[in-house]
Parts: sequence; structure tokens; C-alpha cells
Amino acid sequence: MSLLESRALRCPCDSGESYAECCGSYHTDRTTPPTAQLLMRSRYSAFAVGDSDYLLRTWHPSTRPATVDLDSTLRWIRLEVEHTERGGLFDGDGVVRFTAHYRDGAERGSQHETSRFVRFNRNWTYLDAIDGRSD
Repeated sequence: MSLLESRALRCPCDSGESYAECCGSYHTDRTTPPTAQLLMRSRYSAFAVGDSDYLLRTWHPSTRPATVDLDSTLRWIRLEVEHTERGGLFDGDGVVRFTAHYRDGAERGSQHETSRFVRFNRNWTYLDAIDGRSD
């Protein structure tokens, strides 16, 4: 995808911004998410655009797997952020509860998760899921 094409696409995180000006800026390392919620949104967008490198880069080293195998049959279609605790500019940890909706062929589903985030080397990282389920 060209830079011009990515600028025109709406960001998968449902911010209303273009991908290039929103999560795309995090994915290309131009900037880092300043809050846990923005990191979670950018990670959702990474799933949506197939950016496994970004997912690994933003995963805390203590829980990060060696690889991330993305399911190419899933199409992530909508994100709902339901609750955020801490995770702000001056916090060291945070929790974000969300529902991510997807399509798998003709089937629709959703992933509900409460995720924990912590700062590592001054940047927000995904630590783990406190709970999660798929419908």
C-alpha cells in the first residue's frame, strides 16, 4: 500500500482519523502511543492490517511470545472500548476492556477482553489479558 493510499483509508480503530494520521503513525515508529488505550487501539489496528512486527514490538518482554501467527481468514471490522482504568500520561499501568468484532467468511464474531498494560522503557506495552472470550 502506498503512502497516498494509506492516508486515505480510515483507521481500523474507529477513531474517525485516517490510518496514516492515527495508528499508522505508531506502526511506522514515527511516534509512540501516549496512553494505554491508544496502545490498545493501535494493537487492534495492527491485527486488522496484519502487522505482527508491531504486535511483538509492543508486547512486554516478560510475556511476549517468540512469534505471532495472524489468522488471515479473519477480517477485523469494529472496535468498542468499554472501560479504561488508569493508563494515562502519568500512570505506570492501566487496564482497558474492549470488544473487537470480526468476520470469518460469512460468520460474524467478537472477542471480548480486559487487557493489562504497563510502561517499559518509558513506553506503553501490552502485558496480558485478565480475561477474554470469543462469541
